[in-house]
Amino acid sequence: MTADTIHIYSDGACKGNPGLGGWGALLVAGDHRKEIFGGEPATTNNRMEMLAVIRALETLKRPSTVAVHTDSQYVQKGISEWLPGWKRRNWRTSAGQPVKNQDLWQQLDTLAQQHRIEWHWVRGHNGHPENERADALANLGVNAAQPC
Repeated sequence: MTADTIHIYSDGACKGNPGLGGWGALLVAGDHRKEIFGGEPATTNNRMEMLAVIRALETLKRPSTVAVHTDSQYVQKGISEWLPGWKRRNWRTSAGQPVKNQDLWQQLDTLAQQHRIEWHWVRGHNGHPENERADALANLGVNAAQPC
């Protein structure tokens, strides 16, 4: 990674699984910080984890060098290890079942191809300041998705 690397810290949250969900991301580039979040009324934790990264990558205006930090092994292993096999098998798992969240995996794959990305897994709720902030943003997303 270089000095101009954009760091994305992402997290998803769900109250019930499935249930009310939220996603949040903190983007850091040098001294610049941007926080984004959102939510959905009926979703899963894995979808929120993925949407956090997708929405963060969508904010980038040009191809960039990116370090994605996620506490979701589903996202980190999915994009780094499992995705090539799923694509080879026409979006089927090794057991022959349809891949869950295929729509989001396809979006993430398309976005990831536009950038040079390193994927990093971080232990969640372990005092990592940026990961804790992403968690707080995801919970704001949950609150924003609640009906009035």
